[in-house]
Amino acid sequence: MFIDVSNRFTVAPMTRTSADEHGVPTELMGDYYERFAKGGFGLIITEGVYTDDRASQGYVNQPGIINAAQADAWRSIVERIHAAGSKAIMQLMHAGAQMQHSNFVDQPIAPSAVQPKGEPLSLYGDVPGWLTPKEASLSDLEHALNSFVASAKRAEEIGFDGVELHAANGYLLNEFLSTHFNQRDDEFGGSLDKRIAFVERVVRAVRNAVSDNFVVGIRIGQITVTDNDYQWPEGEAAAVKLVRVLTDAGVDFIHTTDTTVDRKPFADNSKKTLAEVVAAETNVGLIINGGIDETNYADYAAQFPNALLALGKKALANPDFPERFKAGDTLADLDFQMLLPKATLENEWKWRAQQGVE
Repeated sequence: MFIDVSNRFTVAPMTRTSADEHGVPTELMGDYYERFAKGGFGLIITEGVYTDDRASQGYVNQPGIINAAQADAWRSIVERIHAAGSKAIMQLMHAGAQMQHSNFVDQPIAPSAVQPKGEPLSLYGDVPGWLTPKEASLSDLEHALNSFVASAKRAEEIGFDGVELHAANGYLLNEFLSTHFNQRDDEFGGSLDKRIAFVERVVRAVRNAVSDNFVVGIRIGQITVTDNDYQWPEGEAAAVKLVRVLTDAGVDFIHTTDTTVDRKPFADNSKKTLAEVVAAETNVGLIINGGIDETNYADYAAQFPNALLALGKKALANPDFPERFKAGDTLADLDFQMLLPKATLENEWKWRAQQGVE
């Protein structure tokens, strides 16, 4: 196992937009994460945390890891997670074109000046539509890379067990892999190898900057938060190439996200899931996310005996899912009223109080 955890139950990263206006994590965020640890999850991956004071922030009240105040607040949270017996990985995220709010800039950056498809997510803020991003210059990309590195080093200093680079769901690193977002004609755009190049460079830089026993992983996937249909045009070959490059770059784990358990995820009609490609192509750790619940957890555990299994919606509905699952107790489905009108912790706590649910 790539990380010494008490079990395979993992909390998937979920955007909660509940830091203060300066990106400092709150006491309520500590309660939220500690609750999962006390509920029996062996590993908790945080929501996406912004990495610089330029264009990485994507949402209002998103937490950051760029200054002492933010770091000190996160230190308290990770101490609470550890005290409850769980391990913690911080997800590092650059919003790229999918910027709905920034305290620092008025225009997002992206591989090319291409807007995301669809509409911004109302759960995470009110904006009239996507902005057209600026095509990132080489200087912009160097700053973004250095910020990933600095953030990873800070996460290690304050006690996290590792970091996860967010290269899924349409954020900056994922955008470089996408032929929709990435229309560059330089060293970072065009062919599959070039589209992977910036992601590889970031992984290598982070891996080289932190201790050998500090875990460095990456989350990958084809789709974005507003485009569930996007596929890499090279099909399964793209996944195979990406996994091999990431392995060579030194990742300790790859975290896959698939839309559903039975979707054909590749443009060439391959019947493999992204998780199956990772399992076949590398010996690094694997975390699987996407539609996992009490009905199929055992099947996934059997098919992927060395993988950690990450829950999102089911974890929100059942912060003590591992304890309930092991005991054979009833498990609740997610009531989306918990996340309305915004997916904040304050609204979740109000919903729980109204429903009489802990």
